[in-house]
Amino acid sequence: MIRIILFLLLIALAAAGAAWLADQPGDLVLNWGGLRLTSKQPMYLLGLVIVVAMVAGVILRGMWKIPGHVRRGRRERRHARGRHAITRGLLAIGHGDSSAARAHAEVARRHAGGDPLTLLLHAQSAQLDGDRDGAQRAFRAMAERADTRLLGLRGLFIEAQRADDPVAAVMIAEEALKMSPSSSWASHAVLGFCCAKGDWAGALSIIDNNQAAGLIDKATYRRQRGVLLAARALEFETIDRDLSRASAMEALKLAPTLIPAAVLAAKFESEAHQVRRAMRIVETAWLAQPHPDLADAYSHVRLGDAARQRLVRVETLAAKTPGHIEGALAIARAAIDATEFAKARTALEPFTAAPTQRVALLMAEIERTEHGDSGRARAWTLRAVRALHDPVWTADGYVSDRWRPVSPVTGRLDAFQWQTPVAALPSDKGHAIEPSPFQEAMLAPRRVEPPKEVASEPPPPKPAEPVEAKVEVKPVEPATPTAQDNAPLPAAVEAEPTPADPPASEPAPPPAAESAPPAPAPLFRSRTDLPKAAPAPVPAVIPIVRAPDDPGVDEDGAVDEFAEQIGPPKAQIGGWRGFLSRLGS
Repeated sequence: MIRIILFLLLIALAAAGAAWLADQPGDLVLNWGGLRLTSKQPMYLLGLVIVVAMVAGVILRGMWKIPGHVRRGRRERRHARGRHAITRGLLAIGHGDSSAARAHAEVARRHAGGDPLTLLLHAQSAQLDGDRDGAQRAFRAMAERADTRLLGLRGLFIEAQRADDPVAAVMIAEEALKMSPSSSWASHAVLGFCCAKGDWAGALSIIDNNQAAGLIDKATYRRQRGVLLAARALEFETIDRDLSRASAMEALKLAPTLIPAAVLAAKFESEAHQVRRAMRIVETAWLAQPHPDLADAYSHVRLGDAARQRLVRVETLAAKTPGHIEGALAIARAAIDATEFAKARTALEPFTAAPTQRVALLMAEIERTEHGDSGRARAWTLRAVRALHDPVWTADGYVSDRWRPVSPVTGRLDAFQWQTPVAALPSDKGHAIEPSPFQEAMLAPRRVEPPKEVASEPPPPKPAEPVEAKVEVKPVEPATPTAQDNAPLPAAVEAEPTPADPPASEPAPPPAAESAPPAPAPLFRSRTDLPKAAPAPVPAVIPIVRAPDDPGVDEDGAVDEFAEQIGPPKAQIGGWRGFLSRLGS
């Protein structure tokens, strides 16, 4: 509305000025070279001059701004190329192409070196290549700029964690937390460091800042504050009893189902002779999560009670969660202490078919204590080695024998849970290693086949009969080794046919003497189902074969100089043979 009013006022002033100029008397003469313009009404000529001057001014101004437009265009084109290279480089990092990311980072550095995304692209490409020095240089450059300082600190924090330098990582996180109290990663890192060194006041202040900054909701804030107060109470239990009691009571108000806080608060109430209040604290936590520490605190809630009184109290607590294994274990433990072994067996009986380690150990203790049966106790102990695991305090795969406020792996607050550390995998249902067909064949029992019957086997020997005087003797054959009758038969060997009787046309051998004794029956029968090995021909001359480097044996033997006979020297050979022998020597 204001702009419309101003526009109308401007038009009115222009019209008034034109009217005033038209009312003024006089002539306007313009001489320019050979051009002469004369006007009785100078308004028109003045308007023409003004228009020409404006056009000339616009032309001159455009010519003056042409270099700036050219520079701006080139800069915009370079920036567009750099942005395009940054986009392509980030996409290459997304799908893991390190070489393409490095090439696009170089292009982005040439065309858009001052862009914060260029530094980020350089840092991430160096991380993808495993170049930690290059990544740290890029993150330091980002930390020196005001607009990317927090991002650079985050990158340096990650690199310090990869280099296993917790001191540098915590220093960087503290600096980032000073710059931005709402930074979740910095508060998480500093909170874990404060819990690790026992700075509970600093950890509680960080929790308060997170709740004020809106990083966590109210329920999470109450739970985390209760965890920190319970950790402080456990640490100061033997140092500052008053501070420990106050912390435990406040933690119990914030988190009534937190097991360590409930156990410690019940202990303090029991010492103050507030038995009913202590029992209510334990019962509330037990209904949320049954735990052996809660059962132990409930059984000892009244100091000085006998073992049977503790057993009755534990049975009351276990009845609140019927069928739960922790209740049965608590009853069995209290029954063993009270020497009520029948109740202990009855409590553990539903879980003995597939026992856990604690169930098996309790059964071994029952067998050893009640009957002194070391054999059954040893059997239950061996069964406990292969039994199912019991629930333990577990956080991020880390198993601890006690509760802790933060995870030692990730630094996460309230990470420990009471659960079974290892679950059964689907692959456990089958064989770990399937046997090969060769192994199956090797492990299979051997099958012994009976020896094949031979059709030409000679009939069993008959009892000896009186031999007549005339006995036919067959020609003597070469001796062959006689095989034993009880030797195993190879399956691949076929029976050899028995040689037929000699033809009748052959001449009969000469008859032996009548006084020759009869041939005795052989003790072992010859195997007819085995082939007879043909006798190897004996060579007429046996060559002596020596190795190439064998010098052989000296046929003359060793010469003993003391065994030589001393006698007159031999006469020299005469003639030309003697001359040659003397010449050669």
